[in-house]
Amino acid sequence: MPAERILFVTGRLAEVSLRELLATLAPKAGFEYDVAVLGISVAALMSVDFVARKLDAPQAVDRVLLPGWCGGDLDSLTQKFGTRFERGPKDMFDLPEYFGGRAKSPPDLSRYDIEILAEINHSPWLSDHELLAQAEKYRRDGADVIDLGCIPDEPWPRVGEVTRLLCSEGFRVSIDSFDRNEVESAVEAGAELVLSCNDSNSSWLSASDAELVVIPDQPHDLDSLQRTIEQLTASGRRFRIDPILEPIGVGFAASLARYFETRRRWTDVAMMMGIGNLTELSEVDSAGLNFLFAAICQELGIRSVLTTEVVQWCRSAVKEFDLARRVIRHAVMNRVLPKHVNSQLVMLRDVKVHELGKAGLHRLAEQIRDANFRIFVERGELHLLNRDGHWHGTDPFELFDEISRTMPMDSAHSFYLGYELAKATTALTLGKQYRQDEALQWGFLTVPEVSAHERRRSSPN
Repeated sequence: MPAERILFVTGRLAEVSLRELLATLAPKAGFEYDVAVLGISVAALMSVDFVARKLDAPQAVDRVLLPGWCGGDLDSLTQKFGTRFERGPKDMFDLPEYFGGRAKSPPDLSRYDIEILAEINHSPWLSDHELLAQAEKYRRDGADVIDLGCIPDEPWPRVGEVTRLLCSEGFRVSIDSFDRNEVESAVEAGAELVLSCNDSNSSWLSASDAELVVIPDQPHDLDSLQRTIEQLTASGRRFRIDPILEPIGVGFAASLARYFETRRRWTDVAMMMGIGNLTELSEVDSAGLNFLFAAICQELGIRSVLTTEVVQWCRSAVKEFDLARRVIRHAVMNRVLPKHVNSQLVMLRDVKVHELGKAGLHRLAEQIRDANFRIFVERGELHLLNRDGHWHGTDPFELFDEISRTMPMDSAHSFYLGYELAKATTALTLGKQYRQDEALQWGFLTVPEVSAHERRRSSPN
């Protein structure tokens, strides 16, 4: 069969770079191509109406690929020219991934088998409104069970009332307390899980209808688990085991080994891991830790975790683990690396960074015929180009002052340039990809922004 022939539509400034990219990409991806350069310098400024006016009728092509920024109804172009039109990626350097299939056929990450218990710490100190808001936030981020964290030696007479309130709103609830009155009140009101059970309270918990989380009497004492397990098994109680993960500096490695030993001893018993002891007590961004613990739990068959979001660096821990458990399950079940599966947990830096290179910037500078600035982060510097010059350096204030001496700007242009330079400087500092008029990518924390191009299109003036 003949190879598919694709017409790529672009602007004047991107033509050379696009042709160089396609010369390498097309033989690998198995398509033939033509390039149509319309009468516009920046491809991102195109619209469907503009393409309809400026594009000559495509000849002998299977489809037409427009820049990803092109706004408007593509069906009107398909009807006008009788050829299928599509939007490609917003950045032409993403074309290899676009044709590689990852962008079109993402893996199915809807499945997971690790349950998230999200603890609301110091629950007795919160109002009902605050409790419901925190529970809803946790549920929205992927939590399966809301854990009410009680306070030792501070009885909570309203625990049953609060549990009933949460259950009425469709939440599954667990109670985290060793106080008998609190536990029994919560269970009577609908709590399905009790944290925790050991020799100190197993005698009265053996009569509870709720599932129990069994912990050792002392973290290192796995034999005490055996005694509690035998007692609960004899009374027909449901339970899962948590050998207790200890923080770094007070026995972390040994406690991690206990999870392996626990799984070896009790091959078929349900297990839980309290990962908050690491994420909350290690002053480091929590996403990497959550990913690692999702992998450990998946491989060991630990089907539930307890986490929380108390400290600032853990404020998105529930969502992080939710994303991690999906990616890890996909990797383990399909025996593939957890790489190029989903990039939502790559937040501080980016998956990849593209640069035009010295020659590309020089060529672009020679082509620009207008006063609008093009901003790039290349080879450790900020670069600003327009028809009047090419400014580059690492200090945005110095660059702005230098440009201002050359060409005065009004307040609107000064604001725009300052805003974009702030983003570009952040990208330069962290080694991130900077694309003018686009939000920096922070994984699932990215906040989309309306580009200057889109604002111009939608402006009534």
